[in-house]
Amino acid sequence: MERSDDVRPLVIKRKKVVAAGHHGGAWKVAYADFVTAMMAFFLMMWLLGSVDSDKRRGIADYFSDTYAIDSQSAGAEQILGGESLSQIESITDEIATRAQSDTDATELEDLAAALEQAARDIEMSDAFAHMTLRMTDEGLVVELFDLDHASLFVAQGDEPQDVLLFLISVLADAFQTVTNPVAIGAHSRSFPSVFRENPVWPLTVNRAQAVHELMQDAGLDAPRFRRVTGHADRSLAVSDPMAARNNRIELILLHDPDAF
Repeated sequence: MERSDDVRPLVIKRKKVVAAGHHGGAWKVAYADFVTAMMAFFLMMWLLGSVDSDKRRGIADYFSDTYAIDSQSAGAEQILGGESLSQIESITDEIATRAQSDTDATELEDLAAALEQAARDIEMSDAFAHMTLRMTDEGLVVELFDLDHASLFVAQGDEPQDVLLFLISVLADAFQTVTNPVAIGAHSRSFPSVFRENPVWPLTVNRAQAVHELMQDAGLDAPRFRRVTGHADRSLAVSDPMAARNNRIELILLHDPDAF
């Protein structure tokens, strides 16, 4: 049977099916992470190689809770085990300083408790209404201040009233039970602007100096005083600048022997 010229040939196309999907760029991400890690590693190695052994030891000590002593350093067979004398002294000095600081804080807290007890027991306990105590980073602050009905000094002067003389005598005896250095600061209330010359600066300087002399006369050694300062009305105790409460004397038993 002959094929007709009008019939087109039958063509069968077979489409190839790929079982697995396209991998995409996941391998690129993994490769980038690997390269980043290698860069970080070589950068760390370069940094460690660029510093000397003392700096590397310092870095190691920073991340350690204890003091690291390298027995392989120079002179390891000697009595200091390879550490320089200055390093050993710095460690012992720090430990001694911490112990001294703890002891000092305890002594000041005991003194504050004794003063509070004295305020309750002493016959002139009304005088202690002029006094407050507080512990600060600087030390034990004993604050003596005016009351609305009673002042520590004569009005606008530096002559002490009897209540201040009594308090100074008590505090001088108490301060001699410790060895801390002493700082004295005087503060004043503000005065009306109608004053021709504002008296706050000379007033507080003179009052601080007067308390300094009273403490010395009461038996406190002169070398223990670190500073005697007049602060004028630059640091108010209460919001009302003209309130009597802003007239005050601060006697500070300092933590730091080198404080100024």
